[in-house]
Amino acid sequence: MAVEKAPNLGQIVLCDFSAGFKEPEMVKRRPVVVISPPISWRPGLCTVVALSTTPPDPARPYHCRLVLDPLPPSPWDSPEVWVKADLIMTVGFHRLDLIRCGRNPASGKRQYYTKCLSKEQLATVRKCVLHGLGLFGLTKHL
Repeated sequence: MAVEKAPNLGQIVLCDFSAGFKEPEMVKRRPVVVISPPISWRPGLCTVVALSTTPPDPARPYHCRLVLDPLPPSPWDSPEVWVKADLIMTVGFHRLDLIRCGRNPASGKRQYYTKCLSKEQLATVRKCVLHGLGLFGLTKHL
Protein backbone atom coordinates (compact mmCIF):
# COMPACT_ATOMS: atom_id res chain seq x y z
CA MET A 1 0.00 0.00 0.00
CA ALA A 2 1.48 3.34 -1.06
CA VAL A 3 2.37 6.02 1.47
CA GLU A 4 -0.10 8.88 1.70
CA LYS A 5 2.11 11.60 3.16
CA ALA A 6 5.73 12.53 2.77
CA PRO A 7 8.11 10.13 4.53
CA ASN A 8 10.48 11.68 7.04
CA LEU A 9 13.88 12.92 5.95
CA GLY A 10 16.31 10.00 6.29
CA GLN A 11 13.53 7.40 6.57
CA ILE A 12 14.09 4.00 4.98
CA VAL A 13 11.15 2.83 2.86
CA LEU A 14 10.56 0.50 -0.08
CA CYS A 15 10.33 1.83 -3.62
CA ASP A 16 8.79 -0.07 -6.52
CA PHE A 17 10.86 0.58 -9.64
CA SER A 18 9.28 -2.31 -11.57
CA ALA A 19 6.73 -0.25 -13.54
CA GLY A 20 7.88 2.15 -16.23
CA PHE A 21 11.62 1.58 -15.98
CA LYS A 22 13.99 -0.38 -18.21
CA GLU A 23 17.47 -1.75 -17.55
CA PRO A 24 20.06 -0.38 -16.86
CA GLU A 25 17.68 1.66 -14.67
CA MET A 26 16.47 0.12 -11.45
CA VAL A 27 13.70 -2.34 -12.29
CA LYS A 28 12.73 -3.97 -9.00
CA ARG A 29 11.37 -3.23 -5.56
CA ARG A 30 14.16 -2.18 -3.23
CA PRO A 31 14.85 -0.24 -0.04
CA VAL A 32 15.67 3.44 -0.41
CA VAL A 33 16.50 6.31 1.91
CA VAL A 34 14.51 9.55 1.62
CA ILE A 35 16.91 12.46 1.13
CA SER A 36 14.45 15.32 0.61
CA PRO A 37 12.37 16.92 3.35
CA PRO A 38 8.63 17.32 2.79
CA ILE A 39 8.22 20.28 0.43
CA SER A 40 4.78 21.90 0.29
CA TRP A 41 5.05 22.92 -3.37
CA ARG A 42 5.98 19.38 -4.44
CA PRO A 43 3.01 17.39 -3.17
CA GLY A 44 3.24 13.67 -3.78
CA LEU A 45 6.97 13.63 -4.61
CA CYS A 46 10.17 12.94 -2.71
CA THR A 47 13.77 12.26 -3.65
CA VAL A 48 15.31 8.92 -2.72
CA VAL A 49 18.61 7.06 -3.03
CA ALA A 50 18.79 3.31 -3.54
CA LEU A 51 20.17 0.96 -0.90
CA SER A 52 21.69 -2.44 -1.58
CA THR A 53 22.84 -5.35 0.54
CA THR A 54 25.46 -6.19 -2.10
CA PRO A 55 28.78 -4.34 -1.69
CA PRO A 56 29.82 -2.40 -4.80
CA ASP A 57 32.71 -3.77 -6.80
CA PRO A 58 34.65 -1.57 -7.02
CA ALA A 59 33.52 0.94 -4.41
CA ARG A 60 33.34 4.51 -5.70
CA PRO A 61 33.03 7.87 -3.90
CA TYR A 62 29.26 7.75 -4.50
CA HIS A 63 28.98 4.54 -2.44
CA CYS A 64 29.01 4.31 1.34
CA ARG A 65 28.32 1.62 3.89
CA LEU A 66 25.63 2.14 6.53
CA VAL A 67 25.06 0.04 9.62
CA LEU A 68 21.37 0.01 10.56
CA ASP A 69 20.25 -0.40 14.14
CA PRO A 70 17.69 -1.78 14.55
CA LEU A 71 17.76 -3.99 11.48
CA PRO A 72 14.84 -3.99 9.06
CA PRO A 73 12.85 -7.22 8.85
CA SER A 74 13.70 -10.05 6.46
CA PRO A 75 14.58 -10.07 3.56
CA TRP A 76 16.24 -6.66 4.14
CA ASP A 77 17.81 -7.60 7.48
CA SER A 78 21.44 -7.31 6.44
CA PRO A 79 23.63 -5.81 9.20
CA GLU A 80 25.02 -3.37 6.64
CA VAL A 81 23.65 -1.75 3.51
CA TRP A 82 25.33 0.16 0.75
CA VAL A 83 24.16 3.55 -0.47
CA LYS A 84 24.13 3.64 -4.26
CA ALA A 85 24.12 7.44 -4.59
CA ASP A 86 24.52 7.28 -8.34
CA LEU A 87 20.95 5.91 -8.29
CA ILE A 88 19.12 9.03 -7.09
CA MET A 89 15.53 9.57 -8.17
CA THR A 90 12.52 11.77 -7.46
CA VAL A 91 9.49 9.49 -7.26
CA GLY A 92 5.79 9.72 -6.55
CA PHE A 93 4.38 8.48 -3.27
CA HIS A 94 2.51 5.79 -5.23
CA ARG A 95 5.89 4.01 -5.65
CA LEU A 96 6.71 4.08 -1.92
CA ASP A 97 5.66 1.70 0.82
CA LEU A 98 6.58 1.37 4.47
CA ILE A 99 8.54 -1.76 5.40
CA ARG A 100 6.18 -4.13 7.21
CA CYS A 101 7.34 -5.83 10.41
CA GLY A 102 4.31 -8.04 11.00
CA ARG A 103 1.38 -7.46 13.33
CA ASN A 104 1.07 -6.38 16.91
CA PRO A 105 0.05 -9.55 18.79
CA ALA A 106 -2.28 -7.66 21.14
CA SER A 107 -4.09 -5.39 18.69
CA GLY A 108 -3.57 -7.18 15.38
CA LYS A 109 -2.53 -3.87 13.77
CA ARG A 110 0.30 -3.81 11.25
CA GLN A 111 3.68 -2.70 12.52
CA TYR A 112 6.21 -0.89 10.36
CA TYR A 113 9.95 -0.28 10.35
CA THR A 114 10.29 3.45 10.97
CA LYS A 115 14.07 3.85 11.23
CA CYS A 116 15.50 7.20 10.15
CA LEU A 117 19.19 7.76 9.58
CA SER A 118 21.12 9.83 12.09
CA LYS A 119 22.23 13.36 11.13
CA GLU A 120 25.76 12.04 10.64
CA GLN A 121 24.60 9.18 8.41
CA LEU A 122 22.42 11.55 6.37
CA ALA A 123 25.36 13.94 5.90
CA THR A 124 27.45 11.01 4.61
CA VAL A 125 24.68 10.02 2.19
CA ARG A 126 24.43 13.61 0.93
CA LYS A 127 28.19 13.68 0.28
CA CYS A 128 27.80 10.50 -1.75
CA VAL A 129 24.93 12.08 -3.72
CA LEU A 130 27.12 15.06 -4.58
CA HIS A 131 29.79 12.66 -5.85
CA GLY A 132 27.14 10.79 -7.85
CA LEU A 133 26.06 14.06 -9.50
CA GLY A 134 29.65 15.12 -10.23
CA LEU A 135 29.39 17.95 -7.67
CA PHE A 136 32.05 16.57 -5.31
CA GLY A 137 33.61 20.04 -4.88
CA LEU A 138 30.61 20.95 -2.73
CA THR A 139 31.24 18.16 -0.20
CA LYS A 140 33.58 20.41 1.80
CA HIS A 141 30.52 22.50 2.75
CA LEU A 142 28.75 19.59 4.47
